[in-house]
Amino acid sequence: MSNQFIDLMIDAALQAGRAIMEVYANPIEAEAKADGSPVTMADERGEAIILDMLSTTDIPVLAEESAAAGNIPELGDRFFVVDPLDGTKEFIKRNGQFTVNIALVENGMPVAGVVFAPALNQLFVGGADGAFEYQTNDDFTLGAKRQIEVMRDGPLHIVASRSHGHAALGPLCEAFGVDDNVSVGSSLKFCLVARGEARLYPRFTPTCEWDTAAGQAVLAAAGGYVYGFDGKPLTYGKAEGKFYNSYFSAAADADLAKSCADKMRELVGSEGYVENFKPR
Repeated sequence: MSNQFIDLMIDAALQAGRAIMEVYANPIEAEAKADGSPVTMADERGEAIILDMLSTTDIPVLAEESAAAGNIPELGDRFFVVDPLDGTKEFIKRNGQFTVNIALVENGMPVAGVVFAPALNQLFVGGADGAFEYQTNDDFTLGAKRQIEVMRDGPLHIVASRSHGHAALGPLCEAFGVDDNVSVGSSLKFCLVARGEARLYPRFTPTCEWDTAAGQAVLAAAGGYVYGFDGKPLTYGKAEGKFYNSYFSAAADADLAKSCADKMRELVGSEGYVENFKPR
C-alpha cells in the first residue's frame, strides 16, 4: 500500500526543492516563530507545494508550518508527515545540509519516506522495496540510483547534530568506544546510518515528528532501527504530546539502538522524556 505513494512523494520533494533553491540563491531573510525557531520564505513555499500535491490523495497531512499555525487535521491511522525545510539553521548558514522531508505513517509507524537534500543533489527513499539513494540533476529530475543498507559490523562511527550538541555525547562515545564522530545537519543523519557511513545516531535534544519521520522510514527500509528514550520503537501521531519525540537512538541494529537508549537514560535521567521538555 505504501509504495503506491512513493512516486508522488518524490515528485513533491523535488518540486519543493526547486522552490527552496530559488530562495537559497538570493539573500535569506528569516523570522522567528512563536517557539523561537527560525522560518524563511523557503519553508512556506516548500510546504505550500507539497500540501497541494499531496491533496490529491485525500490523506491527512501533519506539516510543520501548518501545525505551527494551529492547522492540524484529524490524522487517523494513515497520514503524511511533512517538514518542508528540515535544518533551517543550516539553510541560513548556507552549508547545504538541509532537507525536504515527506513520510507516510501507517498505524503509528513511518512506512515510506523521502529525504531530499537539494543543495547536495541527493535524494533518499525508503519503502517496502528497500532503501535507495538517487543523485539528482540540476533540473530537479532523478539521476543515478543505488540501493543502500546499514553496516552492522566494523568501526563504530557515530553521527551527531551540527546545530544541537549535548554534554552527554562525549561520555556516550567513551562508553561505546566510538571510533569517529561525524557532525551533520538535518535528516541527513538518518541517511548516513542508512547507507553505512555511521552505525549510531543518538539524539539528546527534542525533536518533533516532522523532523524524524522521513529519515526513520529510510533507515528502517535500509535495515536500521529507531528507539525512543523509553527503549521502545519511536512512534507517530502523538497529538497529546504536541507531536514531540523523546530523546532517541537510531542505529544499524536493534541491540545497538536499545543499548544506546539505556545508556542515554543513565546519562541524562528524566531530562529526555517529553513531559519534561521546556516549551520551544
